[in-house]
Amino acid sequence: MGRPLPDSVTAAFDGVDLILHAGDILEMAVVEQLSAIAETLAVKGNMDHGEVARTLPEKRVVEAGPFKIGLTHGHGPPSGITWKVARMFEGEGCECIVFGHTHNSLIKERNGVLFFNPGSPTDRMFARKHTVGLLEVTDKIEPRIIEVHDSKGP
Repeated sequence: MGRPLPDSVTAAFDGVDLILHAGDILEMAVVEQLSAIAETLAVKGNMDHGEVARTLPEKRVVEAGPFKIGLTHGHGPPSGITWKVARMFEGEGCECIVFGHTHNSLIKERNGVLFFNPGSPTDRMFARKHTVGLLEVTDKIEPRIIEVHDSKGP
């Protein structure tokens, strides 16, 4: 089944209604593990090949309460990444765009759109720290970044 998710990741997602994964999954087992916690929607990333690349789309638009959230991985050099992912969702009315690719967390608002990169809980090469993100959806979207650690379950 692949490497188990860090305990701190499963704890961070305890009680959530939906998990969005912004790609670089590597194995569908990750989606299966996350789906045991809550409904999980994912997109493929540039590091995904084989079954993951064949199974998952490049982007999704997810309805969460009154909001539309764009979900994609992103591509190319990290500079200007929010502009690149914004173009992917032009005309789709997204109030928030969740993306990955840089493996570093980001919360940024531009022109009424929230850009949210939850970072990576497991990357050893590019991530400055290991993080996941939470979006609390009520009458607004409240983003939060949570630092996680690499402890494993039994």
